[in-house]
Amino acid sequence: MELREMNGMIQKVARGGSREAIVEAASRLFLQRGFGSVSMDELAEAAGLARRTLYNQFTSKEEIFREMLLRVSGHLEDAFPPGIETQGDVEEVLRLVARMIMELHRRPEYLGFLRMVVADSRQFPWIAEEFAAVMDPLTERLGRYVAHLTAMGVLECRNPTLAAHQFMGILNEFSLWPWMMGRERLAVPAEEIVEETVQMFLRHYRRPRSDEARNDDAA
Repeated sequence: MELREMNGMIQKVARGGSREAIVEAASRLFLQRGFGSVSMDELAEAAGLARRTLYNQFTSKEEIFREMLLRVSGHLEDAFPPGIETQGDVEEVLRLVARMIMELHRRPEYLGFLRMVVADSRQFPWIAEEFAAVMDPLTERLGRYVAHLTAMGVLECRNPTLAAHQFMGILNEFSLWPWMMGRERLAVPAEEIVEETVQMFLRHYRRPRSDEARNDDAA
């Protein structure tokens, strides 16, 4: 390997490391003090970087926030990956989705970002708007899945969007909101929360078996 090529690789790694340090520092300071109270100079100092290095990576705090949001989007993609709707029957798919959401709620970086959004969105409405643009498609996709199963005669749901929010809301109540409010989580095993959430949802929305059988015969 030529010396010039090696130097280029080293510089690329250094730039990536600087970017990671800035995002980590921003996550910490934004959560501690709020988005509006942190300056770019303070971010550079917290990241252990020169001011010039910071501006080589990000031109503004808004750009840093959007980088953080991009990473959150990746976490959400992990929680609801493409093709998950085909991984078995409705009970198996809902159970899988619930487990992935519960796992997402265990990630400190995700929870910290949520807390920052809640704290700063009133002063900076664009933060809430951009966060919603990332979060809403996840719920909408679950709603489309529910609507599809209703059309297929598996579920009986008049408002798929409401049903999707209900499903995710139950999980949030146990594993997200206690942390957001600074309370201890309920001493309930995660798998029990998943199973009871799925069964409660299906008891309300699943079409009676006799109806499913009649629909199959008619088809």
